[in-house]
Amino acid sequence: MSEIDLHTHSTASDGTYQPRELVHLAQTTGLRAIALTDHDTVSGLAEALEAGKEHYLEVIPGCELSVQFKGVTHILGLYLNPQAEILQRELHYLRQKRHQRNKLIVEKLNSLGLDITYAEVQAKAKGSVGRPHLAQVLIEKKVVNSVQEAFDSYLGPKGKAFVPKEKFTPQKAIEILKKEGASVILAHPFSLNLDLEELARELKKLKDWGLDGLEVFYTEHSPSLTQEYLSLAKKLDLIPTGGSDFHGQVKPDIFLGVGKNNLHLPYSLLANLKEQRSKQGLPC
Repeated sequence: MSEIDLHTHSTASDGTYQPRELVHLAQTTGLRAIALTDHDTVSGLAEALEAGKEHYLEVIPGCELSVQFKGVTHILGLYLNPQAEILQRELHYLRQKRHQRNKLIVEKLNSLGLDITYAEVQAKAKGSVGRPHLAQVLIEKKVVNSVQEAFDSYLGPKGKAFVPKEKFTPQKAIEILKKEGASVILAHPFSLNLDLEELARELKKLKDWGLDGLEVFYTEHSPSLTQEYLSLAKKLDLIPTGGSDFHGQVKPDIFLGVGKNNLHLPYSLLANLKEQRSKQGLPC
């Protein structure tokens, strides 16, 4: 049974549980700690931290930033300053660009003969609007039968209505997160589609820029891949972390703390991260 989950999403980005509900779910699931890592926003952190106090659950403030590196790469910031004023200034610009992107996607869908309005998409989002909200509208209108089909046919990189998203460079993302006191983790390394030798080279670059850890334990990592990533993290002196990437109903086969019932995330992973932060003179 898992004790922690260091990669989760709420309605502040593209999850379906409000931050408070997510913390309550973690508590009832039996977890000791979770990190809220919404996409390109910190708007859910205050609510999650307050709920953590109420439910006696350790909540690590974080976020997940999209960066342009070997395609699309995601970087987690853990133990982020909850106010994150520097990050929020930078994210305001990206949110404006994301807003424009979402409207362009809707326009592309309209040009394909689909009757969808941006207002309908906004109504699905309690926080920032993302492609999962577009997928929900497509499902409701019976254009597709699932989120996966929506991404494959319309919203993903090979979809008919795909519009690329403006992103930070990895150097920029790491620099900002470090200024906010965060530990910086490369999320789900399998998604880079690199062999181990290539990944090792890229991780060395990222470490030179300030990378602290590697998300070794992840829902989509096979047992053999997990062991390879664990060995690589040890070799490069990167802290191994783990998380489910829980989103709620938009990813119904991924469960908090356990992923697809293939994760075991002990508290020792978080304890090791805390130890590293202590050595760096950073608070936990």
